[in-house]
Amino acid sequence: MLSRVAERLYWMARYIERAENTARMVTAFNHLALDMPRSVRLSWRGMVSITGNESIYEKNYRKYDERNVVKFLLADDDNPGSILNALRAARENVRTTRDLVPSEVWETVNELYHHADSALDTGMSKRGRYQYLVKVISHCQQLTGMLAGTMSHDAAYDFIRAGRNLERADMTTRLLDVGAMGLLSNDPQDEAAMAQFESLLWVNILKSLSAFQMYRQHVRRRVNGEDVLKYIFQDREFPRAVAHALGEVEISLTNLPRNETPLRLAIQVRRHVMEANVDKLLEADELHRFIDQLQQEMNELHDMIADTWFSLDRAA
Repeated sequence: MLSRVAERLYWMARYIERAENTARMVTAFNHLALDMPRSVRLSWRGMVSITGNESIYEKNYRKYDERNVVKFLLADDDNPGSILNALRAARENVRTTRDLVPSEVWETVNELYHHADSALDTGMSKRGRYQYLVKVISHCQQLTGMLAGTMSHDAAYDFIRAGRNLERADMTTRLLDVGAMGLLSNDPQDEAAMAQFESLLWVNILKSLSAFQMYRQHVRRRVNGEDVLKYIFQDREFPRAVAHALGEVEISLTNLPRNETPLRLAIQVRRHVMEANVDKLLEADELHRFIDQLQQEMNELHDMIADTWFSLDRAA
């Protein structure tokens, strides 16, 4: 397989997963805003900080308010992580690899992109936003199922699975960050109010990952921060748990040639997650620091994958 084709398949999967999880992130924050009392002020700036694109945002917007942030996350042309940009990039990568993926995948990606574009005004409105985001999420899940169920699980699929699961692990940590205290204003009264609704916050995080039912089945205790973090970071069986997603990356890399260095790094990153002291993560700012470090390690893993498999044609 040509390295440029492998790269397009890898990025196709990442962009589909990114669109889905950005939609999940906005949905989760909206649910949190609705569930919290009006006296608790949530910070829209925190939503942009989680994406790491504050500098891009501040070039185009003066205020961190609801309308601006939602537009930035859903459709801003300058934001590489916006839903519309991610779907546009996924569509282009599918278009240029149509001979390797099932035809239904191209049709679904194309349909989803055009829907997301044409229905954008509905998605920007408070009344229509939830249905807009739900459709993005459900169609992205449909694409994941199509690829898993109708494509040969060969090297091409291994690049897709590696891309999807590395993006999923990264975005799961960002969804956890949505529930972190950094999204509140720096008002001590807000922090005190949030403490009263701690259980609600953790339930919201689980629901944003479609993890609430599985958590209740397997953990069987009241929802609390320690158990939620342990489940979302370290569970080996739940598909959106960080450890599970990184394990899927490992399996994919194991099947590929010349995999020694990236596979070793993937194992190290997953071990870091599994060995994390969850109790310590509940201390002030520890969760945010751990997530930052983990995201840096996953970025290094991505760079190693790119250097190993995607640079061959360019170097020739």
